[in-house]
Amino acid sequence: MFNPNKMSEEILDDGPIAKKVMKYREFDFPLKLEFKIGTLSNDFTAKDAQGQTLAYVRQKLFRFKEKVDVYSDDSKKDLRYRIKADRVIDFNACYAFSNEDLEEFGKIGRKGMKSLWKASYTVFDHDGKEEFHVKEENPWAKVMDAVLGEIPVINFFTGYLANPKYIIKRPDGTDVVRLKKDPSFWGRKFTIDKLSELEEGEDERLLLGLMMLSLLERRRG
Repeated sequence: MFNPNKMSEEILDDGPIAKKVMKYREFDFPLKLEFKIGTLSNDFTAKDAQGQTLAYVRQKLFRFKEKVDVYSDDSKKDLRYRIKADRVIDFNACYAFSNEDLEEFGKIGRKGMKSLWKASYTVFDHDGKEEFHVKEENPWAKVMDAVLGEIPVINFFTGYLANPKYIIKRPDGTDVVRLKKDPSFWGRKFTIDKLSELEEGEDERLLLGLMMLSLLERRRG
């Protein structure tokens, strides 16, 4: 669970962000992401294997430049991180992570045309160096989802039948974690399984990147 220290607050363009640090390495995997249904925003809660809330992630809809706020919980009182697109809605947009000091410390970018068939992303560190590569493992799941979605009655159950998976690797090819969509009626649940140990400094960027990826890929089925 989070181990925040009490610190002063800084002010962002539309709200305070508390100076508190996420330490995902202390969490028990697998992590669970569960989206809320029936809201005017794209919200989900991240929890660890013990059911402890790690973060509440909120994406405001109908914005020209996407922005995601990461809070400590669903009370939305403590804003801990922010993820912002570097341009107006675009398939090649990058999404920068800001920390408790209001400084950018990394980003995730989608590999444009390569992601039309098989989702492909890169997570960059604070110096712009490639840190992780994200690849969709079963792109046919989207095809199945599209086909079944046209069949009456059956289209209500595609959330149980077509569930993509994403493998996250270091540049040297080491598998780090796997993100997968779980079977659910509304396709609203994701699981993050750890495949190898995280190294110092990798935790925040990796998990924030997967949060953003979940928001983007959930739209695609």
